[in-house]
Amino acid sequence: MSTERNSIINDIAEVITQLLMPARLYTREEVLERPSPVLKVPGIYAWYFDELPPGVDVRGCHTIPEGVLLYVGIAPKEPPRNGTRPSTQTLWHRIRYHYRGNAEGSTLRLTLGCHLASTLNIALRRVGSGTRLTFTADGERQITEWMSRHARVTWAQTDLPWLPEAQAIKQLSLPLNLQGNSRHPYYATLKALRAEHKAIARALPIV
Repeated sequence: MSTERNSIINDIAEVITQLLMPARLYTREEVLERPSPVLKVPGIYAWYFDELPPGVDVRGCHTIPEGVLLYVGIAPKEPPRNGTRPSTQTLWHRIRYHYRGNAEGSTLRLTLGCHLASTLNIALRRVGSGTRLTFTADGERQITEWMSRHARVTWAQTDLPWLPEAQAIKQLSLPLNLQGNSRHPYYATLKALRAEHKAIARALPIV
């Protein structure tokens, strides 16, 4: 095995260890502070929850005293191989958006909203021109409030975040990740749940 390959493997292992044994987890309020502790650099982030979204299968999930690890994400995405412009997103952009954006731009918020719909009495709907799907302003506000209470995040800087992401999905139980995670026992349930909410939203009038 080449020295370079060994170095990459060691870097991936180190990054995953940082996510599993975080020095600390950050709240929404801390992430949105100015200046933010989240830097404008590439990397991978991990979300821990001290209250579980209803129905999520957490068997085998990594747990620390502050919560259960359910989801990982990266910034930027792996560069496309078709010559199109690569993403310029950073940890700062993505983590802050998950905490303050909407379900159209955040897979995590979409997934949480689908699980919390009955609990929070919210619904995915078509908005704007009708092509975008969110939980409307009030629903997104409630998701934000729920995340502020129960979701904490940690991250690790790395120049090729898609490599540790792939390894984390392979190595860990991450029930809220869909892409590349079809082996997970919760995959089919989550995929069907999101599809159901999207189908209902598309059948309803635009808000």
